[in-house]
Amino acid sequence: MKKKIFVFLFDGFSDWEIAYLSPEIKKSSAFDLIYFSKDGKPVQSMGGLQVLPQMALAEIQADDIEMLILPGGMPWEKGENTEINPLVKTLFAKGTTIAAICAATTYLGRHGFLNKLKHTSNNLDYLKMMAPGYSGDEYYLNLLAVTGENIITACGIAPVEFAKEVFVKLNLYNEIYTEKWFQLFKNGIWSE
Repeated sequence: MKKKIFVFLFDGFSDWEIAYLSPEIKKSSAFDLIYFSKDGKPVQSMGGLQVLPQMALAEIQADDIEMLILPGGMPWEKGENTEINPLVKTLFAKGTTIAAICAATTYLGRHGFLNKLKHTSNNLDYLKMMAPGYSGDEYYLNLLAVTGENIITACGIAPVEFAKEVFVKLNLYNEIYTEKWFQLFKNGIWSE
């Protein structure tokens, strides 16, 4: 049975932030990559890409999720996408991995998920401004991507680093191949 990786899509999601990780997961025989929206209806990315998700939020069972991926986008900054709250709370309590990049980190900060574990965002001041209830300053790391227990966070300019953290958490590739992949997509270097 394949493990299921779910990606939450919504109008205005940052399409490039998941562009590196999705093809690698999709071609793996160990995982199913499943895109969903709040109602299963098509959404439009920030770049104008029309996407037809495979499922609606209401169809998802928390026990089926190996990892939840939250791309960034302006709706997070506006306090939107609240329909996902019950699912995220359940997954966090169960220790299921949640990966968030860019503005999606503000959602996690706003709801207290970053207060006691290592994390990053676009920068600390941004996170504090966008997530008034956030109090995890002492756990904030000024890095492009961070894994802290069951949470992966990344800065919006780091989709390659974000993908690498996701791959490591999933054991998608061995350490040597993961580093080769990273060097190729980050620096244009492929070593034999």
